[in-house]
Amino acid sequence: MVRLRKIEPEDLPFLYKWENDGAAWADGSVRNPLSQFDLRQYIEQSAGDIYKDGQLRLIADCVAEDGKFTIGAVDLYDFDPRNLRAGVGIYIAPEYRRKGYGKQALRLLDDYTFSFLRLRLLYAFVSVANTASQNLFRSAGYTPSSAIPDWTLDGDAAIWSKIGID
Repeated sequence: MVRLRKIEPEDLPFLYKWENDGAAWADGSVRNPLSQFDLRQYIEQSAGDIYKDGQLRLIADCVAEDGKFTIGAVDLYDFDPRNLRAGVGIYIAPEYRRKGYGKQALRLLDDYTFSFLRLRLLYAFVSVANTASQNLFRSAGYTPSSAIPDWTLDGDAAIWSKIGID
């Protein structure tokens, strides 16, 4: 079972490893390594409140019979409180991919944003070459909304979106 929680100082080693995963850079906006100092400051300065920070990172843990282990993170970014929408990002550590954890994490994030934060729309930019992410968002109920040619230097992307219940 996956659970989402607020980021803690103890998450620094995970964040350092994930943020410096060059293989994931093609699908995000990060193009350079981050130091432990940078990430420590981020953790310390983050209020963990989307209304204060304009973004929210939650850590995804798997809770199983044999204990708890951290599998990744989900992000809400580009928060627009007037129009009640936000962008979604997800990172699942390579060793935990294709096990259903990403889908569970996205569904928990959706429940939180649509029910508690009362957002109307979530969206994600997904590279057309990243079929794993496309399959993940599709399985979590997102639909491709529009294509964006030459979105990144690596190629085209599509916007995947999910509309909450009014």
